[in-house]
Amino acid sequence: MRVILASASPRRKELLKNLFQNFEIIPATGDETYTKTHPPDIVQQLAAQKAAEIEQKLCGSCSADTSISTSSSTCTCTDQDYLIIAADTIVVFDGTILGKPHNKSHAAEMLHLLAGNVHQVYTGVALILFTQGRRQAIQFAECTHVRFYPMTEAEIEAYIESGEPMDKAGAYGIQGIGGRFVQGVEGDYQNVVGLPAAKLYQVFKKIKDFPLPF
Repeated sequence: MRVILASASPRRKELLKNLFQNFEIIPATGDETYTKTHPPDIVQQLAAQKAAEIEQKLCGSCSADTSISTSSSTCTCTDQDYLIIAADTIVVFDGTILGKPHNKSHAAEMLHLLAGNVHQVYTGVALILFTQGRRQAIQFAECTHVRFYPMTEAEIEAYIESGEPMDKAGAYGIQGIGGRFVQGVEGDYQNVVGLPAAKLYQVFKKIKDFPLPF
């Protein structure tokens, strides 16, 4: 089976290695737009768009319907089995979505919000599985609660100057320098990094006749 990760994230790549020894990376490059309002729905919609984009490249006439969370249908344009895995992660504080910072001052604003408080990290996963002539689309979302220690102005400034916050949702990376500010995690740590691999494995176990990664 051809296994495709629809992301260029090195963090998701490393996490997926816990499930598959061999897979390829075809990053989704389309615009990230959403119409949903609740965080778990937003991340699932965004992940589904990424999966659909990659499937369009593989099999144009059988592209995914991103308006539904689970579907099963036939596919006639290919005889090659494939699995597309797409994910999207957002950070939410007090109902507000914190994306990637636009600049250093924006990063500082977000870190001031997170410092000393609890926020949520949502990752949506979209799978498109084509095997034995059948196509399945599956989506789910995982939520993890993260508590930050209080941060001083000097800590925030030094962290921003490290450059780590600038390409990450919520302006921090838990697997890097940002981990020193995390007081506790309630839920899946891997979900905060970018891919809930344990939940993903459990989903695979429930798919009938799916060849488990190991």
